[in-house]
Amino acid sequence: MLHRLIEASLRQRTFLLIVAGVSLFIGAWSAFNLPIDAVPDITSPQVQVNTKVPALAPEETEKSVTIPLEMELAGIQGVQEMRSLTKFGLSQVTLIFQDRTDLYRARQLVAERLQTVAERLPAGLTPELAPISTGLGEIYYYTLAYRPDATNRPATIPDQLRELREIHEFTVKPMLRTTPGIAEINANGGYEKQIVIQPRPRDLEQAGLTFSDLAAVVAENVENAGGGVINNGPEQLTVRTVGRVSTPEEIAGLPVKFAGGVKPLLVADVADVAIGSRFRTGAATENGEETILGTAMMLAGQNRRIVAHRFGERLREVQNRLPPGVEIRTQYDRADLVDRTVATVKKNLFEGAILVVGVLLIMLGNWRAALIVASAIPLSFLWALTGMVRLGISGNLMSLGAIDFGLIIDGAVVMVENIVRQLGERQKHLGRTLTVAERMHTVAAASKQVANPMFFGVLIITIVYVPILALTGIEGKMFHPMAITVMLALGGALVLALTLMPVLCSYLLTGSIREGDNALVHAIKRLYQPSLRLVLAKPWLIALSTVIWVTLSVLAFLRLGAEFVPKLDEGSHTVMVYRTNSMNLEASLAMELATEKLLLRIPEVERVFCRLGTSEVATDPMPPSQNDLYIFYKPRDQWRQVNGRRISKAELAALLEAEVRKEFPDQSFLFAQPIEMRFNELLEGVRSDLSLKITGTDYDLMENLAAQIKGIVEKVPGAGEVEFEAQGRAPVLEIHANREALRRYNLHVADINRAVSTALAGATVGMVFEGNRRYEIVVRLRPDLRHRLDEIRALPVRVGEYGLVPLEKVAEFRTVPSVDPIVREEGQRRVALMINLSGRDVEGFVREAEARIRQEVVFPEGYTFEFGGQFKNLQEARLRLLIVVPAALVLIFLMIFLAFGSMRQAILIYTGIPLAATGGVLALWARGMPFSITAAVGFIALSGVAVLNGVVMISYFNELREKGASIGEAVFQGALTRLRPVLMTAFVASLGFLPMAVATGPGAEVQRPLATVVIGGILSSTFLTLVLLPVLYVIFERETPLESPPPHAG
Repeated sequence: MLHRLIEASLRQRTFLLIVAGVSLFIGAWSAFNLPIDAVPDITSPQVQVNTKVPALAPEETEKSVTIPLEMELAGIQGVQEMRSLTKFGLSQVTLIFQDRTDLYRARQLVAERLQTVAERLPAGLTPELAPISTGLGEIYYYTLAYRPDATNRPATIPDQLRELREIHEFTVKPMLRTTPGIAEINANGGYEKQIVIQPRPRDLEQAGLTFSDLAAVVAENVENAGGGVINNGPEQLTVRTVGRVSTPEEIAGLPVKFAGGVKPLLVADVADVAIGSRFRTGAATENGEETILGTAMMLAGQNRRIVAHRFGERLREVQNRLPPGVEIRTQYDRADLVDRTVATVKKNLFEGAILVVGVLLIMLGNWRAALIVASAIPLSFLWALTGMVRLGISGNLMSLGAIDFGLIIDGAVVMVENIVRQLGERQKHLGRTLTVAERMHTVAAASKQVANPMFFGVLIITIVYVPILALTGIEGKMFHPMAITVMLALGGALVLALTLMPVLCSYLLTGSIREGDNALVHAIKRLYQPSLRLVLAKPWLIALSTVIWVTLSVLAFLRLGAEFVPKLDEGSHTVMVYRTNSMNLEASLAMELATEKLLLRIPEVERVFCRLGTSEVATDPMPPSQNDLYIFYKPRDQWRQVNGRRISKAELAALLEAEVRKEFPDQSFLFAQPIEMRFNELLEGVRSDLSLKITGTDYDLMENLAAQIKGIVEKVPGAGEVEFEAQGRAPVLEIHANREALRRYNLHVADINRAVSTALAGATVGMVFEGNRRYEIVVRLRPDLRHRLDEIRALPVRVGEYGLVPLEKVAEFRTVPSVDPIVREEGQRRVALMINLSGRDVEGFVREAEARIRQEVVFPEGYTFEFGGQFKNLQEARLRLLIVVPAALVLIFLMIFLAFGSMRQAILIYTGIPLAATGGVLALWARGMPFSITAAVGFIALSGVAVLNGVVMISYFNELREKGASIGEAVFQGALTRLRPVLMTAFVASLGFLPMAVATGPGAEVQRPLATVVIGGILSSTFLTLVLLPVLYVIFERETPLESPPPHAG
């Protein structure tokens, strides 16, 4: 079949060139339309349910809101994990669905369950679904601020922030929401404007009113009503009442009651009406000043780079519509990281292509033949891009990062090298240049000679990626695009090797073709011949060398650590800042502003911004004592030097933390990166690389266990940062109803609740409209009085129709510590330690820490601990690899057996795989790299590469034996003849990966282990193919006839 394909290609040369031209055009179109990203989105489909709970304490919210929601949402089809977080003001339940679940259908199923549970929740609470975005959907951060030279900004900072918040809410946000691909615009910081009615307690008491009474009176004067329509002769009139108040002055003039005089008592007589703000749950800062922070959340399924670029253009349009003196400043643009990462991939691919072409020119000794082989590089690459566009795969660090042009054109190298050799031999035999017919015949014969072994060799390399498609979970999402892309490129290159390469050779390899080796190959053969004679004469030498080599590699493997995947250096840092849980927003904000000013004095820091507490859309709720601090650095060449070298990013992070701790020892820093932090949080619910989770029911007991374990883990070598997920407890003022007093005054608990809720939390009684803007009217105690316990004790409670009693007469006051936030997984409470490692692999650290914990800590019944994060992902991936790797190896063996029809020769070629793996292991060990899933995929790819040269070599040995050569002659002559193509395929495959192995740009960390494994494995397998394989062939085949026709027979 392959022979007929070659013959048909040579008969229809012109048509084939036209097809190649059309393919080139389609590939170029695909290249321009390929979606680009930094890394694949490995997040699973998730639906988040947020319920705002204005006034309940965390434990009360857990019992009355979170647990009922968890019970109702449990059992939804496709849910594989459920997590919840309960904090003051918020209940959040996150449902993580199985991969490939339709997100819109999942949201519909959740919405149906929410309708059922609504009646079981406290009155006035409405669970809401978070925006239709993924965990990595926050693609753009920007701030809104006054320019330093602005003349129209309000005098005070609170007024400035209130005005900026209004501009953002009613001008910026609506316009940005219309950007295609954007699901929602989230906001942090500023003050949300309200019309606040602040009763004066003494005046209210003298008037015989409670806070609830005043709220009820105002509520009766803030609405309009409709009367339908009436007929007035032939006209129809619409009837409406107009009585809604529209200004603070109108509210202040509302009558409250008649106090025995002619004039009624007005709102202004008992309360102050002013412009105020909603209670803040979060804030935002930029370079040591408060600001408004906006976050663009991308719609699920969109391309980050395209949407981020589109959003940036939209921001520039919005800037033109802002009031004078107000500006939008970009803080973080995901497209920047994508562009930098893709630039690294492009550079590696280009440099690899140049190296491959250089090797071809040097080794082939014929520039036309080298260019023919080189033409397979762009054509096969464009073939792969066409398939990626068709299959919806984005070009990213993983999908494009594993393409090795040298590996891809191995088949073309074997094909063209044999054609060049046979054309030269034919010319030498005839003593003249070949005619067109003779050249066509020679090209066809040479192509057919290597077609079958080349086809099976490349097919094996291609098919070895198939088991990678069986990977599931995180590693499946990461490596599926890579496997598919490489298979597409190899498939295209295989078709080109069998069709276009012979055609181009028939056109371009005209005139005199020099027969024989060039000086470099001749010199290599002069070294190779005596070595080959020696090992054939004394096979025990190579046997001993192989045993030593394998032993060294096994020892090296045992010394390798293990990690899930290498970290992508995103350039910036995201620092998770933790303070004691009892700290309020104002104190936390003041400390954050001072911290930022301190950081800006460090020369390497360019700018900073942070989001503190909980955002408007609570996708990532934090208590007011915590914040995410984003630090952006100047270019690396401007960093300080220590001992003659630039400090590393990890060293800079340690320096920053040390500087901050000098001034603020009560703060804890945990360093991560924007995408890395999101990955960790989405996958395990904890933001660090490694987490230790303790599950149980009693928080006191769990926190004691966590404290013991923290002390142990901090002493394990490699523990960089170990922090509690939440530090300490938040104090709660509990107002306990005095049942005896309630009976005496004929009161109910609802009376106490109403008094406390209205005065402290506030009662929303209506809305004021100004154009397209709307503001709440709220009744609550003045801010300075809300913080005084004596004023709270004196709050009036209605008794009967006219009487009042102070709250302290019917209730007792206690301040107790409370857990905030309360985190639950799969219906169980848990606490967590967050661990970032320094200079040690994940697996080695966990094994040692786990042994120490089990030895020193006694866990009560019902309480357990487990390590999560990278370690959990590594363990799950390793279990899958235990299935995938043997499947790949079995598949390779079956392919070799089908190619040769000989069990003995299949085993012979198969020995190259473990011996190639030894080179990969030693390469990792030599470069100090731990074993990772990226390296594991490199070993899978290497197993296919290791087979190709063995297939080509053994098939030629068989061919020479068929022509009458003895085993010794066939092995010696065949090894020398195949030396050049074996070296060429090895050199182009390894040098194609070389730029990737030594790259230092963004994203190079992820590619480096894979490239290192393949290069080390190819070098070792090539040596063993040239030296060990001939010896094994002599031993296996001595005095044994061939069991079946060799592959070249067609």
